[in-house]
Amino acid sequence: MALRTEFAAALNQAASERGVEPEEVLNIIKEAIKAAYRKDFGGEIESLSVELDNETGEAKVYKDDKDVTPVGFGRIAAQTAKQVLLQRIREAEKGAILSEFEKKIGTVINGMIQRIEGPNIVVDLGKTEGILPQGEQTPSENYNLNQRMKFFIAAIRESPRGNDIIVSRSNKGLVESLFKLEVPEVGSGIVEIKAIARESGARTKVAVVSKQAGVDPVGSCVGQKGVRVQAVIAELGNEKIDVISYSDDPAKFVAASLSPAKVDKVRIQESTKTALVEVPEDQLSLAIGKDGQNVRLAAKLTGWRIDIKGAEGLVREETEIKEKKTKKPVKIKKTKSKKKVKDGDSNPKKRSRSKKTKS
Repeated sequence: MALRTEFAAALNQAASERGVEPEEVLNIIKEAIKAAYRKDFGGEIESLSVELDNETGEAKVYKDDKDVTPVGFGRIAAQTAKQVLLQRIREAEKGAILSEFEKKIGTVINGMIQRIEGPNIVVDLGKTEGILPQGEQTPSENYNLNQRMKFFIAAIRESPRGNDIIVSRSNKGLVESLFKLEVPEVGSGIVEIKAIARESGARTKVAVVSKQAGVDPVGSCVGQKGVRVQAVIAELGNEKIDVISYSDDPAKFVAASLSPAKVDKVRIQESTKTALVEVPEDQLSLAIGKDGQNVRLAAKLTGWRIDIKGAEGLVREETEIKEKKTKKPVKIKKTKSKKKVKDGDSNPKKRSRSKKTKS
């Protein structure tokens, strides 16, 4: 009974430490013993079978139903089986971790920048590592070794070295997940995020609606003195965020989506899925945004093609966004102290930096 207890305890410990079932560990041990026998005595692996005594842990090898267990095989098998066993348990452990992370796709996790591999960044996620590909990085962010950040779990993708957990800093899902963490009304479902349009590192527009009477969806997301939205902005590296009220009325929704610009009138053309927008002269540049960013995000958020009419004529923006084909790889740099620019610096470029207007 003591032998059985010792063997069972070791079996259960190996299973619990690695998050796999005891039966799976037993199967791994049997396969390891087959491999050990074949290495020293030959034979086809398919013709071999192993019986494992659950009381003593003693193993017997059968070939075509004939007992072929060699004398003293236990010691020889133990050495080879141990190596195979550890390898197979590691594979089972990795499988259990991947299964766990499959359930976490679409959520946010804390991680730490660990190292760089070509254009990709390897992130320590605790139990395992994640990959932050170049396409999931935010262009304006600097990633430093040992830097702790929140990452959006985007997918599990096959690679030459196995299955990789793909994390993202540019996915709009990161914005939604951060609002769920910072805004109780969003986390509980009282306030729903209906749509998000994002150009990571620059600006994001979030459309929200309340499912409960008396709850201001925009006010809930912004928070008192902007504390809630500022927490999200800080996590995103000071990316600008416009929180707007969603409406089933396309004209109202389009008008709100052009925030912070004030809109005079919106006419909807259902046949062409176009919104004709009129704005005051002093609001035209604000409605369009730098390089057309504001109207471009508004079009993506609402799903409507937006034509803006002002003193300078008609400005048209398609829903589709032209992505830049070439991106420079992100380099990881060790954090260094930055020199502050003093008044009277001889470098005019440092003295005359244009200030961006915050919305």
